[in-house]
Amino acid sequence: MSDITLGRSSARRPPILLSEDAHGILVGLAMRGARRTPEAARLLLEEADRARLVPEARLPADVVALGSRVTFTDEASGVTRTVQVVLPSEADIGQGRISILSLVGAGLIGLRAGQSIDWPVQDGRLRRLTVTEVTAP
Repeated sequence: MSDITLGRSSARRPPILLSEDAHGILVGLAMRGARRTPEAARLLLEEADRARLVPEARLPADVVALGSRVTFTDEASGVTRTVQVVLPSEADIGQGRISILSLVGAGLIGLRAGQSIDWPVQDGRLRRLTVTEVTAP
């Protein structure tokens, strides 16, 4: 599959779940990170706004949450990666820990195994990211 342009009509954003506790944390992080990472912060706020919220105890184990290990595929390149979605202070790309305030981290949060999302990457194009496996934190 080729890259998808920024035309929103072709963009797909599936339903997502967040715990009520994580929602508050993510909104606060996005607000504080808006100067440093404005695009990721804006997208994270959009995702938080459209998420269905559930109590922490009812969040399924296959939903990407803070601390989750996620295996996903970039459908345009065919590259599969496994990362852990973490708070900005814990991020270390060399160790496979990506910040929730990164573009990829903000795109993965709330997705379930098997879901795909059309999401902007650093070069500004939309890429389809497909979650294949989630390990709960």
